[in-house]
Amino acid sequence: MGTEAPPKVPPAWFERLFWRAHRLAHRVSGGRFLRAPGTRFGWGTMRLTTIGRTSGRERTVIVGYVDDGPNPVVLAMNGWQEGHPAWWRNLQAHPDAVICLPGGDPRPVRAVTAVGKERERLWKLLGEAEPDLDAYASKRSTETPVVFFEPRG
Repeated sequence: MGTEAPPKVPPAWFERLFWRAHRLAHRVSGGRFLRAPGTRFGWGTMRLTTIGRTSGRERTVIVGYVDDGPNPVVLAMNGWQEGHPAWWRNLQAHPDAVICLPGGDPRPVRAVTAVGKERERLWKLLGEAEPDLDAYASKRSTETPVVFFEPRG
């Protein structure tokens, strides 16, 4: 048996189109297109609102997440393409954000980058939801940040 090739990912233009369509469906449906973790996909989707690092305006995206107790955990990846997503760069500049989980109300949170053993633990948790996680990550030249959201006081 030879080494397995990394999983194929869709082209960047397709991913951008998919997520734009997902945001539109979310807006039109009043949020019914968010799904909770533990479904057949293993991960859920949530609405994340950040403050633009240069504009200072609210920016909303839909991101995949898994639960770690009360704290949702996400990967700051750009569809497994190179570079980091704009929402992650916004959180680096302004870590306070608002999330909306499926069936829930918006809630203020603070984004925290997991490091060391905590990152390893959360990476394994994410790997339970996505068995090809390591193979996808190997397609990127930079480490994919693992981010969790803590409630803001």
